Amino acid sequence: MEKDLAQEAATPRTGSLAQQIEGAYQRIGVTGAHRQIVFMILLGVFFDALEQNAVGITGPILRQSWGLGATEIGLLNTMTFTATALGRLATGLIVDKYGRRHMLVINLIIFAGGSLLCAVAPNYPILAVGRFIVGFGLGGEIAVAVIMMAEFFAAKHRGTAVGLINVTAAGLGNMLAPAFGILVFTLFDGPDKWRWVFGLLFIPALLVMFFRRYVPETPRFLASQGKIDEANLVITRLARNKLSGPVTDPETYITAVPDPVVVKTSGHWKDALRGKLLKRTVLLCIAVCMSYAAQISMLTLMPTILVSRGYAVNTSLWFTLIMQSGSLLGACTAAYLASRLPRKRS
Repeated sequence: MEKDLAQEAATPRTGSLAQQIEGAYQRIGVTGAHRQIVFMILLGVFFDALEQNAVGITGPILRQSWGLGATEIGLLNTMTFTATALGRLATGLIVDKYGRRHMLVINLIIFAGGSLLCAVAPNYPILAVGRFIVGFGLGGEIAVAVIMMAEFFAAKHRGTAVGLINVTAAGLGNMLAPAFGILVFTLFDGPDKWRWVFGLLFIPALLVMFFRRYVPETPRFLASQGKIDEANLVITRLARNKLSGPVTDPETYITAVPDPVVVKTSGHWKDALRGKLLKRTVLLCIAVCMSYAAQISMLTLMPTILVSRGYAVNTSLWFTLIMQSGSLLGACTAAYLASRLPRKRS
């Protein structure tokens, strides 16, 4: 009986490659291998969020140790988030050429290298360069993480999978960033204790890199490159809950489309800036920028503001953590509503 079910599940379906992959995902459901992939991707995203808020954590100490003012600290944030935007754009342009998995590792290496440079920076200019490198890696990694989460799941699970990134980064990561600073500043003392914040964030990057050796390339990308056998192997690994080790007799979930129908389309990203889509794009960008700026301003400036008012560094971080706890509640609420209501309404 089990053999018959396995054979039925592995029977190739007709249609385009995308339709065949979607059908395969629907048949195998969400397996333990999916959960392992999600864990490894979200682990990196979580530490991305901590690194993204590192300037806010170290700001009060940098102000005391190096005599930096609000302008210099603000410039470090500007360098980070400008590079984040550039990293996302650059990754979006080349990810379809080099693959999701390779770009995930490359961006992680860039992020880790920037963290290490920040930890050993002898002066402000080098620290600013390090923050730019960190931002570039962060932007690229988060962009690839969203793509991979979307491409490993069927449509009915895709929204939940992608939503977990927001819950992990914008929610849990941003809330616990001040707690990370409290822990570091409790364990280490001295004028250079801020260096430990960046140094310790380099170590998890190495661990994530180890875990991600077991994250396969997405079947959708492999199929788009004509690597049908490799795509079937990855889907078989997902179905059998086996991300590592040899796989004997991989099942055939998808087959090459012999004579695909080429549909001409004028679709281009620039279409979002034309006609009736222009207004929607502008309004959406304004809403995202306002919410993002408000959240980042609180995390990066609040500790420094509270310290300037006479509070101790750890006390200011505790207050920031309490304020930022709403981000986790908001992220979870948004994820839940998005799974129940239309995207626009939620």
